[in-house]
Amino acid sequence: MSTPVDICALEDLDPERGVGALLGATQVAVFRLTDGTVRAVQQRDPYSGANVMSRGLVGTHRVTGDDGAVRDVTTVTTPMLKQVWDIDTGEVVDSGGKDRRPLAVFPAEVRDGRVLVAGVGARSVVVVGRTAAEERVAASPSGA
Repeated sequence: MSTPVDICALEDLDPERGVGALLGATQVAVFRLTDGTVRAVQQRDPYSGANVMSRGLVGTHRVTGDDGAVRDVTTVTTPMLKQVWDIDTGEVVDSGGKDRRPLAVFPAEVRDGRVLVAGVGARSVVVVGRTAAEERVAASPSGA
């Protein structure tokens, strides 16, 4: 497991909205949930190939597990073709009738009010914003 990289302050992220970040050469989408926790997934949509997952919709889906138990899972939906993934595991919840293509999930946490994401070989971070709150997000130190 790689060392977590400081992305931004938690307060810089709007609940249920995503921002794109570059961890070394890996693009990730970082989301703040309504409970104040954060999740990070690959930025590249496995179906369209576009780097748009940070623009996805965060929601909840009720799913039935292999054991028959019904549970609610937090999900992210691609803005392109509307496929849906479990944001915690990257498992496909709704493939829209296509083959099942999982989403890579990265360890993410909040520590001392800062959002940290671990990625393979991650050293530097550039955060790409789109809202006023996201534009306040500054790039973190390179870790060098």
